[in-house]
Amino acid sequence: MSYAVSHTTRSHLDWLESEAIYILREVAAECERPVLLFSGGKDSVVLLRLAEKAFRPAKFPFPLLHIDTGHNFEEVIAFRDARAAELGERLIVRRVEDSIQRGTVVLRTQNDSRNGAQAITLLEAIEEFGFDACIGGARRDEEKARAKERIFSFRDGFGHWDPKAQRPELWRLFNTRVHPGENMRVFPISNWTELDVWQYIQREGLALPPLYYSHIRPVIRRGGLLVPVTPLTPPREGEQPEHIRVRFRTVGDISCTCPVASTAASPEEIIQETSLTDITERGATRMDDQTSEASMERRKREGYF
Repeated sequence: MSYAVSHTTRSHLDWLESEAIYILREVAAECERPVLLFSGGKDSVVLLRLAEKAFRPAKFPFPLLHIDTGHNFEEVIAFRDARAAELGERLIVRRVEDSIQRGTVVLRTQNDSRNGAQAITLLEAIEEFGFDACIGGARRDEEKARAKERIFSFRDGFGHWDPKAQRPELWRLFNTRVHPGENMRVFPISNWTELDVWQYIQREGLALPPLYYSHIRPVIRRGGLLVPVTPLTPPREGEQPEHIRVRFRTVGDISCTCPVASTAASPEEIIQETSLTDITERGATRMDDQTSEASMERRKREGYF
């Protein structure tokens, strides 16, 4: 006797999507006050689409939260607000500038990078709203410290991360138990790569801030990076700006985020470009990741997302 076996072909994106939706639903089921971090960047845009697939037509079972450094690109902030309004979801914004005014964040100079200072403002927002799970778009391929993360990453009552004290996640069983003051950071697209993200953006037809696509911009060549010329990052003595075609692989604080030379003006072209590069996303674009003093692991231990 023979049996007919039906096989449904699923792409690797289908499997990644299913895993992420499962994780989002686990957060909603197990955590009392979750929140999704949404900056307007490409990874958080993907998270929003996954949340739509996980919970629509109902409203999301959590609000959106952005920790605004005050040094973000205007195009990204405008996109953030428009996307949240389009979805009809609640967007909470907490600003590093307010932490500076309270004295909980102290910078050496007014134009210092505020990227690392976001950790303090995030911890203040967690305490203000009692969030027990913060959902974010970090991926393990971004940086070696992120590769140590669990999908559900435990943080103690001080918001600190200890990579040696993380909980096992055998067979995708997640321990979400936390005491008052503790919380989890949850990374549904932890197993995705930069290439996966762009392939998903192409497949889903997701809109992004225009900075992600090739455009002409004045830059300075400094330390192997292309530093954008802005009021926060002006040319130094002897430096001459060049107008070249660039795009941003990641968007963050203006004072530490650099573009890369590129003519890729569509998801298809970026996919082709990304598949050929051997330089990591952060390694090519982040000034604050260039020294051990500003290492991702140190910042994460202190509460950085």
